[in-house]
Amino acid sequence: MMVPLALMMLGALAAAMAPRLMARADWPDREPVLALWVWQCVVAAVLLCCVLAMSLCGAAAWEAVRSHLFGHAPRVVVEAYALKAYGPWSGVLAAVLACGGAWTAVMLTREVRGAHARRRQRRADLLLRSPLLPGEQPTADRLVVLEGDRPEAWWLHGSAAQLVITTSALRRLKGRQLDALIAHEQGHARARHDVLLHCASALATGFPQVPVFAAFRDQVHRLVELAADDVASRRFGRLTIALALVELNEDRGVFGPCPAQCAQVPHRVHRLLAPAPRFTPGRRLRMTAVAALVPAVPLLVTFMPGLSALTG
Repeated sequence: MMVPLALMMLGALAAAMAPRLMARADWPDREPVLALWVWQCVVAAVLLCCVLAMSLCGAAAWEAVRSHLFGHAPRVVVEAYALKAYGPWSGVLAAVLACGGAWTAVMLTREVRGAHARRRQRRADLLLRSPLLPGEQPTADRLVVLEGDRPEAWWLHGSAAQLVITTSALRRLKGRQLDALIAHEQGHARARHDVLLHCASALATGFPQVPVFAAFRDQVHRLVELAADDVASRRFGRLTIALALVELNEDRGVFGPCPAQCAQVPHRVHRLLAPAPRFTPGRRLRMTAVAALVPAVPLLVTFMPGLSALTG
C-alpha cells in the first residue's frame, strides 16, 4: 500500500503547493507560453498520480484488473508490489478514484457540449445580424464584418473558423493596429487556446475544492491573452498592439476604478509598454525540460519497486 499512498501524497502536495509557488513567481508574465507549459505539466502530474494509484489499488482488490496490469510481468515484479498486503481499503480507494475519473470525463463532456451549443448560438446570432442577401450563397469567408457601435473582435472557432469584427472596431483601428488585432486573434486560433480553456474550466468546475485546478483555470485565461499579445507584438511591435488595446477598451471604463476581472487590460497594456527582459533561449529550454520531467515523477515512483526487483 506504500506506493499508492506515496502517489496520493505526491499528488496532494503538487495540488496544494504549485499554485502558491506560481503565484509568487514573477516570470510567468515574461514567458506566458512557458508558464502555460509548466501549468499543464503540473496538472498532468496530479492526474497521473490519481490514475496510477487507482490502477495499483484496483489490481490489489480485483483479479481482473491484476491480470491486465501484471499478466505478463515476471513473478518477482508482482511480489515486489506486495498487492495481497494492501488490505480491504484498496478496493474502496480504487472505487473512489474511479468515480473521480468518471466525474472528470462527465465534466469535460459537459464543457465540450456547452461550448458547441454556445458556438451554434453565436453562429445563429451572426447569421441574424449579418443575413444573406437574396440570391447570395453561404460561403466559408474567414472574415465577417458586423454593424456595431461597440468595438469588438473575436475568433469564432469550429470547422469553418471565422474572425468577426465590428464596424466600430474598424473605425477605431487603422493600418497596423488592425493588423495587430487580427494577428492576436490568429495567435489564439493557431495555438488552440480554446481547447486548453475548455479543459481548465472542466477540471475547475468538477473539482472546485482542488486549488491547482482553480488556479489553472484562472491563470490559463490570463496567460493565453498575454501569449496572443506576444504573437502580435513580434510582427507589428509592442506599441502597436498596446494602442489597439487602448482603442478597443477605453470606452469600457477599464482604465479607471474597475472590478478585478476588468483589470487585466491595463496590466496587458503596461506589460507591452514596459516589457521585462525575456529569458535566454537556453534558460527557456532548460525550464521546458524540467517541467516535462514533473509528470515523470509519478511514473518513477510507480515503477521503482518493479525496477528494483528486476535489477536486484
